[in-house]
Parts: sequence; C-alpha cells; structure tokens
Amino acid sequence: MALATDTAEARGTQRRLVEEIRRLREEKNAVILAHNYQIGPIQDLADFVGDSLGLAQAASRTDAPVIVMCGVYFMAETAKILNPHRTVLIPDSKAGCSLADSITGEQLRAWKAEHPGAVVVSYVNTTAEVKAETDICVTSGNAEAVIRSIPPDKEILFCPDMFLGAHLERVTGRKMHVWMGECHVHAGIRPGQIDEQREKFPGAELLIHPECGCSTRYVWGQSVGAMRADGTHVLSTEGMLRRARQSDRNTFLIATETGLLHRLRKEMPEKRFEPADEGAVCRYMKMITLPNLRDCLRDMTPDVDVPPDILERARRSVERMLSIKP
Repeated sequence: MALATDTAEARGTQRRLVEEIRRLREEKNAVILAHNYQIGPIQDLADFVGDSLGLAQAASRTDAPVIVMCGVYFMAETAKILNPHRTVLIPDSKAGCSLADSITGEQLRAWKAEHPGAVVVSYVNTTAEVKAETDICVTSGNAEAVIRSIPPDKEILFCPDMFLGAHLERVTGRKMHVWMGECHVHAGIRPGQIDEQREKFPGAELLIHPECGCSTRYVWGQSVGAMRADGTHVLSTEGMLRRARQSDRNTFLIATETGLLHRLRKEMPEKRFEPADEGAVCRYMKMITLPNLRDCLRDMTPDVDVPPDILERARRSVERMLSIKP
C-alpha cells in the first residue's frame, strides 16, 4: 500500500512540475528543445525533439527570445552560436559529453599545424572552440556526403569520433587522419549483448549508430542507410526513426542510447522496440530533470555564453553543416 501511495505522490509531483514548466515557458516566451536521449517526461513537454542536427536546425529557425536546451553542453553552445543575441539556457551546465571532451581547441590547432592545408571536418559533437578551428561540421547523417565532396587531393583531418571516422573511411574509400576520440556510451555497447538480443528476437531489424564501437562487426562496408541481408542498418537517430516508419517489419533492436526508445515507442506504438544493449545510458543526458528544468526557467540560469571571437569563427562551420543535405 505504501508503494502505491509513493507512486501516486510521485505522479502528482511530476504533474505539478510539468504544469509549472508549461506556465513558466509561456511567461518567459521560451522554446524548449530536447535531444532524443532525454528522459521521457522531458521529451513529452518539449517544443521540439530531435538529434544534434535537428536541434541545431530548430535553434536556427526559432524566433523565441529564450531557448532552453535539454541536452548536453555542446548542444547549448551550438544554439548560442546560431542565436548570439538570444538567451540560451541549459538546466545543468555540468551536463558534458565524453566525445566532445576528447579534443580541445589547442589540440586541434597543434594537429592542424602538423598538416598545413588539410581540410578539418569535425563532428557536431564538439565544443565551440573546436568548431572555431573547423572548416565544416558534420552529423552522422550528412558526413558521408561531405567527405565525398572534398577534392581527392586534399588531406582530411576528421575529429573526434574514431568509430564514425573509420566507418566513413570504409564507405567512401577515402583515407583520412582520424582523431582517437569516442562516445563512452556507444563505444561500450557490447556485441555479446546484441547477439543475445538477436537470438531473443529473431527477424528483428538491427539499427545501429555509426558511433558504436562494434559497428565494424555488423556493418562492414555499408553506406549509411543501406541494409545488409540480415536486416542490419547503420543510421543516425533520426535515420532510425525514418527506417522504422518505412519498414514492413514490426520488431527492431536499437543500438544507441536508450532514451531514443521513448520516442520510437510513442510515435509507433504498433511496433516493438528493444534496446540492443540496455546498459547504453548516458549519465550526462540524464542530468537534465524536471526539477532543474523548472528552476532554469524560473531563475533564467545557467545562461550559456560563447566568447564573440570564437562564436563568429564557429558559426561558419556550423552554417556550412546546415547547408548540406545527406
């Protein structure tokens, strides 16, 4: 009985928090953007839910004076880069990213000095300082198109994800200098767990993110979006959503951070979605909660700022990313 009471109390608290957040959003004339890896209640009340590219696109389109980024810090920086005169907030400024933290602006400048004239291609999962040293940012959805567009006589420095870099080398045949960084969540997805899930759900499509360290085992030589005979795709998170809508199969194993399952199940309740590895949880993404989102809107802090000189240089690489279609 106590458990039922606790659950009822928790639901009541959550309901009151959501109502307060909605009131504050209207009062502050704010827009709430949430990444696919956020907890379900955050996704449910956001004005827009998407991947890193989608969040950048949404930030570039909004006319709201206040943008609240429910994601990790580099995403809030990207929103500020695209909206230098708007207020950009993040509910927890300590929500970092192991991949973005794997290379600094100083390290990239030193790397560039070793390869004068090379084209620097950086994954959007990077800090503003790294973006400022970058020629063009990419996402997992358009990276292959970008790499193919670079003249063959040009050296390419790709950072920071070594697994996405290796994947791009395989599918394009282009040799690049690849930084040895990784997302701790995707790098930790275990092939053994995937194999167990495939045995448990025979006939399920396996949708795997190119940041996964195990991608070589399952998608060797496969272009983004292409499917192997065994029903394996390598896709961005938005690509996973599109594929699941289009597929005539009803069961899918999702090899990315488990937060995406909420959106998949919500948008396609008639289909079954299971984690390829249930341990694929990003503790940084889960640092955004209803209470700190409420506090963020109420107090208008933490405020995200990017120094003007870095912002202007970073904007060029981000705008180039937004101009390229997969």
